[in-house]
Order: sequence, then C-alpha cells, then structure tokens
Amino acid sequence: MAENSILEKLNGLLPRYEEVSTLITDPSVIADQSRYVKLTKEYKDLGKLMELRKEYVQYLDEQNEAKQIMLNETDADLKEMAREELALCEERLPQLEEEIKLQLIPADPTDDRNAILEIRAGTGGDEAALFAGDLFRMYSKYCEMKGWKLEVSNANEGTVGGFKEIVCSITGEKVYGTLKYESGVHRVQRVPATETQGRVHTSAASVAVLPEAEPFEVSINEGEIRWDTFRSGGAGGQNVNKVESGVRLRYNWKNPNTGVVEEILIECTETRDQPKNKERALSRLRTFIYDREHQKYMDDIASKRKTMVSTGDRSAKIRTYNYPQGRITDHRINYTIYNLSAFMDGNIQDCIDHLIVAENAERMKESEL
Repeated sequence: MAENSILEKLNGLLPRYEEVSTLITDPSVIADQSRYVKLTKEYKDLGKLMELRKEYVQYLDEQNEAKQIMLNETDADLKEMAREELALCEERLPQLEEEIKLQLIPADPTDDRNAILEIRAGTGGDEAALFAGDLFRMYSKYCEMKGWKLEVSNANEGTVGGFKEIVCSITGEKVYGTLKYESGVHRVQRVPATETQGRVHTSAASVAVLPEAEPFEVSINEGEIRWDTFRSGGAGGQNVNKVESGVRLRYNWKNPNTGVVEEILIECTETRDQPKNKERALSRLRTFIYDREHQKYMDDIASKRKTMVSTGDRSAKIRTYNYPQGRITDHRINYTIYNLSAFMDGNIQDCIDHLIVAENAERMKESEL
C-alpha cells in the first residue's frame, strides 16, 4: 500500500478524533449512558491510531531527511549515520504499516465483552455427552490460563458422565473477542468406553459463544416475566436440595426479524441464593435476546465472507478431534496439529491465533487495505 494512502486514511480520522474528544466532556452526552460508553470506546480506539500516526509521520520524516543527506552531503561520517538511520526507518515503517492496517479494520464492538458459553451434546448418545464434558474441561482449563472467571449457571448431566447441556458465564478481558471462534459443531472420533469391539465412533457436540448484553441494549418488560422456583437437584449439600433456590424464567418475546412470538425458558441453579440466581437468569435472557436480534446483522456479514471464520452457520462443523491419531483439525483454515492431549488440557491459543490471523487477512481485503 502506498504511504500517502495510509496517511490519507489517518488524516481523515483526525477531525473525528477531535470531535469525539470534545463530545465525551459534554454533560448531555455523559448523561446518556449508552452513547457515552460507545463514544469513550471510540475515543480509545482512535487514540491508538493517532499515536501510531504520530510515530509513522516521524519515521517518514526521518527517512526523507536521511535520503537527502545521502544525496547532498559530502561528509563520510554524516553519510554513514544517514545510511544507518535509513536502514532503521526501512525496517520499522513496514511494521508500522501492518499495525496501522490492523487498527484501521473496523472492530467488532462486542469483542471486549464477557461471554455466555453453551455446550450441548449432539449426535452420539452417551459418548456425545462425555465429549461435551471434555470440551467443558478444555475451556475451563483455558480460562484458568487466561485468568478469566468461569461460573456454571445451568448443567444437565449425562447418564454415564459428561453433560447433555451446560451453560456458563465467563468474565475477563476480551473474552468474547477471543472465544467467538469456538462457535459451531465440534466432532470427535474415538473408541468409546462402552465399545467392546474397539471400533472408532464419531460423535458431536455444539458450542455457542454469545456476547453478554448490556442492560440498556435490550428492552425487556420485567412485569411480563413468569418466575418459578424449585429445589436444585444433584450434589451441593442439604441447602441446595431442600431450599427452593433454583429459578425458572419464562418470557414471551416477539422476534423482530420474523414477527413470531417465542417463549423463552431459562433455568438457573448456579448459587444457593435465589435473588442471585434471578439476576443471572435475567442476564442470560438479555444475552439471548441480544444475540437473536443481532443474528441477522451477523449473517449479513458472514454472507459476504469467503471463509466465515468467526461468524455464520452455527450448525457448521468447525473442528475434528481424532483420538486414534492424536490429531486436531480446524476445517475453516485447514489447520492441523498432532498434540490432542495438550489441546484438551486447554492449550488452544495457537489455534485461536491462527483463526484471528485468517480473519484479519480477510477483513483487510474487504477494507481494501
């Protein structure tokens, strides 16, 4: 990309940066919490670009100055210093250009959010539930490595172990932006514990990662919510089993994309405190509605992409875990590695990094960078 094209883009953002820096000090904007949050995020993002612009212009000036010295100067020492300066600039400028290109790609506004992780057993019966349990353990280990907090809000255990369904909230830095690539169908090929003939079976589990919605983004009439309470089942001590701490939420929601009224049912047995369970069930309701209302927007983005790395059909098979060969294959980017044991212990960052690179390359093409 030509240098002046990058500068044109950066210079074109200067007026907006100055406008936003003024707006976030306006009392009327501060009073509008939704707008203020969006503008402060934009100010922070533009600020990064302005810092890069400052450095970029400095290196361009130094590069031009070094070239002039080498052309016009006769002093050997000065020419040698200029040659070293020019080499430094020519090494740093391409790096800066790549950093600027990445920053110029329109960011997904939900990347910085916490997330709701849902794992459900698919085809394969008991083996699928066991695999769903393995995936949950994998993500739990990954969250530990990242220093994120994972809390289970609802779980339906399988008959021989694992989970038919498990839902949890994950809080931390850029959780959704990191884990959004995990949404889709995960397929496992292995010999189940119940298999007597030693044959390899194929089972599946679906993973959904949803960005946690902010309260002001979703309009819910709380008066229309129907609440039930019940005793939590399973382990957890006498209090959990004898006190009605579990909550069940029912809410009729009209899908704005289809016009159809749907009943949403959410259960939460996460804590022994009923008010806390209600609060977390409400958070999941907001996230569910936000996700559904924005799905059409996400589908429109996905339809324009060739590889659909992080968005698109959630029923699409994205990854295969082959136990006999110790192999992991991500089908979206033809990524294959042979460290399945470590991967299932939460070492999934390398795969996520490759997915991020693939998506950024795709978005650069879209942005004509």
